[in-house]
Amino acid sequence: MDAIEVEDLRKTYTGGVAALRGISFSVRSGEVFALLGPNGAGKSTTVRILTTLSAPTAGRARVAGFDVVSQPREVRRRIGYVAQASGVDVTATGRENLTLQGQLFRLSGARLRGRVDELLDLFQLAAAADRPALTYSGGMRRRLDVAMGLVHRPEVLFLDEPTTGLDPESRSVMWKEVRRLAQGGLTLLLTTHYLEEADQLAQRLAIVDGGRIVAAGTPDELKGRLRGDVVSVELADRSRTAEAEALLRGQEEVAGVMVDGTRLYAQVGHGARAVPALLGTLEKAGLDVAQVALSRPSLEDVYLTATGHAYREEGEPAAAARR
Repeated sequence: MDAIEVEDLRKTYTGGVAALRGISFSVRSGEVFALLGPNGAGKSTTVRILTTLSAPTAGRARVAGFDVVSQPREVRRRIGYVAQASGVDVTATGRENLTLQGQLFRLSGARLRGRVDELLDLFQLAAAADRPALTYSGGMRRRLDVAMGLVHRPEVLFLDEPTTGLDPESRSVMWKEVRRLAQGGLTLLLTTHYLEEADQLAQRLAIVDGGRIVAAGTPDELKGRLRGDVVSVELADRSRTAEAEALLRGQEEVAGVMVDGTRLYAQVGHGARAVPALLGTLEKAGLDVAQVALSRPSLEDVYLTATGHAYREEGEPAAAARR
């Protein structure tokens, strides 16, 4: 059974700005699904629609079996939502934040107290439960955010950029918590602009670019579609990149070339054999190489192939490259 169904979802804001241009995907019950893309790709807009905080311009979406437009109250009863911006009241204690969240879902008495204690233990916040959240570290506050989204035992949890702004250690702790929630059978949809995060956590993912899904599948499936290795090259004289591109395209061992700014990416069958030949070809043409790297296909390569430009985790992608 699909916990989330999205069909041709579109969102256009005042002034004709199209945030979503026809997104379709589904999330199975008990699955961890990621929407991966740079800032401004349309990920958060999608989540806001699925959590009934925004209305689509066109298309259809169902969460936990209910339509997000015609049955918003039923959807809200069954979901948890952790937004990018923290919902924690920093003047209240961790316990008070969780208690208030539970009361909003009409929990009370021993049932609520037991649930609050359970979540404080699960998220390793019990020792700080009665301290103001203002005294919490960024990682602790983010864990409290997630705990608040789980007070009412939702069927589906939405995590919008759950680790943005966290240090590597706190991010690792959050990944552990997400894995633990998934093992418990909860359906999770997370948005992220971190390639490694999607690769590590998601059973399936959709890469979003410019309001469209450009690739979807399991991380291994997506990387497996790119056979061989990727050789990246940057010239000492960056003004001759177009000349180098033409030379590389003419090599028998090169299956394809992508250009992003001044860097060239050549897809080859066997990198160890191809690199010396490619460097030799460039040197014979008087093109000095400043940097060269060899790698197995990654989600960044998937993104590059699907969109024609390289991925930028901390902002907008680079200008479109030539195919």
